[in-house]
Amino acid sequence: MNFFHGTNQTRSYFEGWYLKHQNNAGQVLALIPAFHIDRAGRRTASIQVISNHGTWWLEYPAAQFQADQKQFQLQIGGSRFFRQGIDLHIEQNGLSLHGTLSYGPFTALRSDIMGPFRFFAGMQCSHGVISMGHSLQGTLELNGKQIDFSNGIGYLETDRGRSFPNSYLWTQCVWDAPERGSLMLAVATIPLPVGSFTGCICSVFYCGREYRLATYQGAKIEEWSSSGATIRQGTYRLKVELLEAHGQALHAPVEGRMERTIHESLCARVRYCFWRGKELLFLHTDPYASFEYARSDR
Repeated sequence: MNFFHGTNQTRSYFEGWYLKHQNNAGQVLALIPAFHIDRAGRRTASIQVISNHGTWWLEYPAAQFQADQKQFQLQIGGSRFFRQGIDLHIEQNGLSLHGTLSYGPFTALRSDIMGPFRFFAGMQCSHGVISMGHSLQGTLELNGKQIDFSNGIGYLETDRGRSFPNSYLWTQCVWDAPERGSLMLAVATIPLPVGSFTGCICSVFYCGREYRLATYQGAKIEEWSSSGATIRQGTYRLKVELLEAHGQALHAPVEGRMERTIHESLCARVRYCFWRGKELLFLHTDPYASFEYARSDR
């Protein structure tokens, strides 16, 4: 598995990583380090920081970006993101963020979440999951306030391509009690040379087992909207209901340039119901779920 694909790209490309951290006190922080090349071939890097109460966008020259192809290891400016954790030294644009977090063992998927879609050359965006959940240790200082993430939970995924899909829904959550669980669902409209189709990818980790629901495995999207989604695959059915949102503006790529504004709820309240036939495997309402819905005519 390659962890950085942008080395030989020349234009209209982005690659980003979504690192989410949450503690037992309800404090959540997500970081999105990214590399992008616009239509003219101009290369830049960025870090987006999302907390319970604010967002920050930090842009860097490409010379301050380094990435390893064989393992998850990035450096942007004075901050590092790697398999064992993060080491942050940010002091710009009204943001002071410093500290070190250590990561426990990653919970990896058994295979690429994109399945055969990863071979489709026309995809605007390819998704990857690096860890469905891992433990955290350490403390960060955000604008003078200490946030202790010790005994918290982390999540890590990645996206790469030219642009985010014009229309999509994405949600993610990870929880500890009463049983450890983690879930990621993405629904998106995929353009084709003629027309388009709407597909989904989903992984549910529950009680030590992964359940994979995806268009390439026969999953059907019964409904999806800004309020949630319902998908069915054989006897399995997942229903996602957005109960409360707190959208915050983020930058997203269009042909490699981070010029689109989307809104993500870092701490949405979302209800997830998962059935096998008539058996309800779990009903979980998460106050720290990530939820994003976007529609565009571009």
